[in-house]
Parts: sequence; structure tokens; C-alpha cells
Amino acid sequence: MALIDNKKNDKPVIDTNNLKLAQSESYNALIKGNNDWVNNRLKDDPDFFKKLSKGQSPQVLWIGCSDSRVPANEVTGTKAGEVFVHRNIANVCVHSDMNMLSVLDYAVNVLKVKHVIVAGHYGCGGVAAAMSNKQFGLIDNWLRHIKDVYRLHSHELDRITDETQRQNRLVELNVSEQVYNLCKTSIIQNAWMERHDLEVHGWVIDLGTGLVKDIKVSSSSPHNLGYVYELDGIEAVAQH
Repeated sequence: MALIDNKKNDKPVIDTNNLKLAQSESYNALIKGNNDWVNNRLKDDPDFFKKLSKGQSPQVLWIGCSDSRVPANEVTGTKAGEVFVHRNIANVCVHSDMNMLSVLDYAVNVLKVKHVIVAGHYGCGGVAAAMSNKQFGLIDNWLRHIKDVYRLHSHELDRITDETQRQNRLVELNVSEQVYNLCKTSIIQNAWMERHDLEVHGWVIDLGTGLVKDIKVSSSSPHNLGYVYELDGIEAVAQH
């Protein structure tokens, strides 16, 4: 961005012509990128988009972070149509998020996915922000869910003196808690009553290597949730 000195007001003035040019170039690059992607797909398979337009049958629901460095298809080496995706800041799964629950319900009950993966990543800005006492605005209300995870595990986290290691551990614990939250939903538990091919997993991606770390919290039944979370069939509420 080019700046012009304005000695009278002692403030830099933005060169709007150069700004508009830069904006136009960055936008046009997206359109070109799309054209290149289409052409490359057609070279590999002339019927690629004909088949893609007929529908989707993904085996996986990916609930990941909004961070631009962790796209689900690239991380897993999968193609378009193979992973159903929901992303939010710090891959949080809470019972009050109707967006996430709607995606989960559609993926589990309509698409019949077999794997639900909560995918966090080291170096997560949302987790780092949640560990601080700073105010960031509206997002503070969202980050509180991660602060709650810290509170639940403060006895472990407060003993880690290295800040990066403590943050990385909170990333792992946050993924674990979100897996637990998913398993507590009636969506997942009702699906488990009907079929035995649905699993919920927790992953952490190391951006330094690109590799996935399975944090070993996979679940395929509600039996480890605790009595109050394990649901039976739907019962009518007693009339008073």
C-alpha cells in the first residue's frame, strides 16, 4: 500500500489509486485460481464436474478451526465431495451453537457419515487468546468456552512453565473436551442407538510438519460419558 506524506496534518494519506489496484489484483487472482482449478480437474477427468454435480456421499464430518492454514481436504489428501466440513474459531462444539448442531444433524442423519473428526491445531490463535486476560471484543464470549476448558484442567496446565508447551497442551485438551461435547448430544447418541458404524475422533495438526496427531479420544458409544449424560430413548415430559 503506497502512502503519501502529509506534513500539514502529520498523518500519512493513503494512495487510493494504488490501493484499488492492489485490491483488484488480489480479487482477480481468485477468479484466475478458480479457472486454473477447473481446467486442471478437467484434464484429469473430463467428467469430474458432471459426477460432482450429482450429489455427495462423504464418509467424514470435519469440525475444524477457521484458521486458513488447515483446510480439511488438503490436510487429509481427499477430493471434493469426500469430506463434509464445519469450521469455527478454535473448533469449539457447544450445545447452544445451532449452526454446528445443524451441520452435525445433517451429516449424521442424512449423509450418514461414519467418522466425525474434531480437528484442532498447534499455534491456534483462538486458544492463545483464551489463555490471555486481554479483551478482543465480541469474540471474548466465544473464547470463554476455551477458558472453561482451561479451568477444568488448570491443575495440569498451571504446572507447565513453558508457555508454548502449555498452549499446545490446551489445544489438545480443547479438542478432547469438544469430542466429549459432541458425544453428549442427542444427535450422536440417537445415531449410536440405530447403528454401530459411527465414531467420533480428536485430532491435532502440527503446522510445523503437516502431520496429524490422533489424541486417542475416539468414541463409538456413550458408555464413558457418565450417568447423567448417557441418554435413553425419548420420553414424554410428565404433565404437572
